[in-house]
Amino acid sequence: MNSKVTVADVMTTDVVTVPPTAPFKEVARVLVSRGISAVPVVDEESRLLGVVSEADLLVKESGSTGWKRPAMIAGAKRWRKWAKARATTAAEAMTPAVKSIEPTASLSEAARRLTEERLRRLFVVEDGKLVGVIARRDAVRAFLADDEDLRETIRTEVLRDGLWLDPDTIEVSVRDGVVTLRGTVERRSEVALAESMTARTPGVVDVRNELT
Repeated sequence: MNSKVTVADVMTTDVVTVPPTAPFKEVARVLVSRGISAVPVVDEESRLLGVVSEADLLVKESGSTGWKRPAMIAGAKRWRKWAKARATTAAEAMTPAVKSIEPTASLSEAARRLTEERLRRLFVVEDGKLVGVIARRDAVRAFLADDEDLRETIRTEVLRDGLWLDPDTIEVSVRDGVVTLRGTVERRSEVALAESMTARTPGVVDVRNELT
């Protein structure tokens, strides 16, 4: 596992999409048949226009807004729900504000956003075009990294390249993703840096810092 793993390395590229003209029932059929909770809406050039989720479709089924046109003084949120309740196509049912990320972003950044923003997925966009999707399960795969590969990554990319330390002077052991660092460094600041950089490495479950 490389600590410089990017979204492009783990994202799903075979993304199910629908055009903005897709009928309401076709969108529902795609969600059910593919076992997904949301589908992106793209144009002929693969530009991401929005996303239709189960929640968007359920506005019509719940009848929470009814078919009565809202009063002119009604808030924007009520008007949007009223429009969704009347939707007959993907373009009318979709939510245009899509949470996205670039393929060059780090896996750590994607994981942070998925966690802090409580998202199920992030659509991957490059130059305005949809190129993939990264879901929570994709980020979780990082924890399946082989212990020996993880050890080598920490030795080379954290100790050697990141801190300019001789990796042979620091003992790095990894068991089930838990990293133990032992040894002596010249500067006290390097103790904390080694721990924080190791902890941010994709695949690391925990860090036991025994550096002095």
